[in-house]
Amino acid sequence: MTEIDLLPLRAELKKQFQDKIPNAKIDYCLTCGLCASGCMASDIEGMDPRKFIRYLALGQDDLLRNTNWLYSCSICQRCEYACPMGINVGRFVYELKGMRPKEQRPRNLQKTCDYQKESNSTGIPNEDFVWVVGDILEEVHANEPEWADLQAPVDKVGAQFYLNQNAKEPTVEPEEMVPIWKILHTAGIDWTYSSKWWDGANYCLFSGDPSEWEYVTRKQAETVNALGCPTYISTECGHMFYATTEGLKRFNIPHNFKVISIISYYAQWIREGRLKVDSSWNTEGLKFTVQDPCKLVRQGLGDPVAEDLRFVIKKVCGEENFIEVWPNKSNNICCGGGGGALQAGFPDNRRKHGKAKFDQLHAADADVVITPCHNCHAQVMDLAEHYGGKWQTTHLWNWIVKALVK
Repeated sequence: MTEIDLLPLRAELKKQFQDKIPNAKIDYCLTCGLCASGCMASDIEGMDPRKFIRYLALGQDDLLRNTNWLYSCSICQRCEYACPMGINVGRFVYELKGMRPKEQRPRNLQKTCDYQKESNSTGIPNEDFVWVVGDILEEVHANEPEWADLQAPVDKVGAQFYLNQNAKEPTVEPEEMVPIWKILHTAGIDWTYSSKWWDGANYCLFSGDPSEWEYVTRKQAETVNALGCPTYISTECGHMFYATTEGLKRFNIPHNFKVISIISYYAQWIREGRLKVDSSWNTEGLKFTVQDPCKLVRQGLGDPVAEDLRFVIKKVCGEENFIEVWPNKSNNICCGGGGGALQAGFPDNRRKHGKAKFDQLHAADADVVITPCHNCHAQVMDLAEHYGGKWQTTHLWNWIVKALVK
C-alpha cells in the first residue's frame, strides 16, 4: 500500500501568501492573542485575527475562503499595530476577498467597484458632475454676496493643486462641496478639479481585486499628470488618501505629483496665517471630539496628522471645548465602517463591530463628533441612530468655515 503524504495538500493559502507577500510572517505567530484584544471585529462570525492566523497556518483553507468575517474586518490594521511580531492580518484578508469570484462577492460592494471603473463610485455622468459644480457655484454667488468672487475651476491646466472629490457630495449633498472651495479661496490656493476621474475614492480596493484597484488609480494619476498639477490634495477621507497613496506605491504607477491630506494643509495654512480662524463664535460652548480615520492615521501619516487634526479643531471651536477620546490617534478604535463594510450588506455585524466606538464616543459626551472621512462619517452617524447617541456627526470643513475671519 502506497503511503500518501498529506502535508503538501494542506495550507495551500499559506503557501500562496508566503510566495506572494514579502515578509508574510505567518509562522511567527505566538498565539498571544494581542491581535484579537485590539480587534473590535473579534467574535463576529466566530472569528478573530488570532484564529484567522491559526486557521491559515493549519491549512483550514475552505473555512477561510467561505467566512463572511472577511466583510466585517475593516482592514484597519489595529491587530498588526498590537502584534509583537508585526503580522499583517489585513493583507491576508484583502487577498482572500480578491480570490472570491465576482459573482460571489457582496453585490453592492462589487457594483460600487464597477461604477468606479467607469469613472466614479456613484455612477453619475462626468458632465453631471461638471454641471453640479457650476450650478452650486451660481447659487453661492446669488445668495452669498460676500463670496461673489468664489471660484470652482475644472480642468485648469497647470494649477498648483489638484483637488479630488468624493462622489457622494455631487450626487446627494452638493452643498457640502462649498466649504472646501471657501477654504481654498480664503487661503489663496490655485487649484482645480478635473472633468473625468475626479472621484478620489477607489472602492475596488475594498473588493480585493488588485487589477481593478490599479486600473482606477492609474486613470486618476494619468488625469492629474495631464493637467500638470504638482500637488494632489486628498480631501477629508482616510480611504481616499490611502487608496491613492498605497495604490501609487504598490503598483509602481508613474506620477509627477505629491499627495497630501487636506488635514495637513488646514493646519499649515492656519499656522502661516493664510487661514484666519476665531473660535469666539462658539458662545454656547459646544463640545467637540474627533474620530481618527484608520486609513489616514494608523495606516497613513501616523500621529503627526492626528496632532494636526486636533490643532485645527481646537483653533476653530476653542481649546477648552475639545474632549479627547481614549485610546486615540494611531491606537484609535476603528469605527467598523471601513474596508467595504458599509457596502457589504451585513449591517448587524457592522454595528456589532462599531459598538466599542459608540461606547467610546458616548463616554466623551460631546455635542459634535468630527469625522474627517466619508466611511467614518456614515458609520458614526449610523451608530448614533442605532444605539441612541446624542451627538451631531460632521466633517471638519463645516466648522473651519464657521470660524473663518474673511
